[in-house]
This record gives sequence, C-alpha cells and structure tokens, in this order.
Amino acid sequence: MNDILFILVMFFLIVATLANPNVIKVMLPKAQSNTKAKQTVVVTIDKDNIFYVGTNAVPLAGLKEALLPKLAQDAEGGTIVVNADRSVAIEHLVEVMQIAHELGAKVVLATAHPTQR
Repeated sequence: MNDILFILVMFFLIVATLANPNVIKVMLPKAQSNTKAKQTVVVTIDKDNIFYVGTNAVPLAGLKEALLPKLAQDAEGGTIVVNADRSVAIEHLVEVMQIAHELGAKVVLATAHPTQR
C-alpha cells in the first residue's frame, strides 16, 4: 500500500511540474531616471543649547544657511531629523521647525526607546 501511495505522489509531482498553467504576461514599467534616496539631515541640540548640523557646530542664526545646501539636493525638500537633549527648551525645537518649514523640509523628532531611559 505504501509503495502505491509513493508512486502516486511521485506521479503527481512530476505531472504538476510539467503542466504549464495559463499565465498572463505583464510588461512592468521601467524607470526613466535613477531613483535617489530621500535626503535626511541631522540637527542635534545638546544640553548647552549648541546646535549641530551633522557634526559641525552652528549658531542658531546660521542654522538656515547651514541647512540650505544640504537640503537643496532633494527636490521635495528632504527631511530634518532633530536630536534634542531632554533639558532643551521647546522654543529651540520650534525654531528648528520654523526654519525647516521655510526650507520646505519635513521634521522628525528623534526620541529614545521607552526601555532606554
């Protein structure tokens, strides 16, 4: 009995691989240009209220000028990721958000994971 079942299983496996199901061939679109990853710029505000664009310290008055060339590469304005110390006043975050709005960029506030307090 086991031999017959084994032969039937083998027969159906072979037939299933040889059978050609009706397949619809679809022409997929192709990109005309290279796709680019979205540009993100990291702005860090430490506990002494010193602003950093990447790793370069920047005064608040020069923050917009420092961000402009980094965000100019992206047609949609890019994204600014803000890393701020807990003790930073909300006014500094709002100033960064206003500068991002003027430059047409999105703002993301980076926070610590709840288990990493």
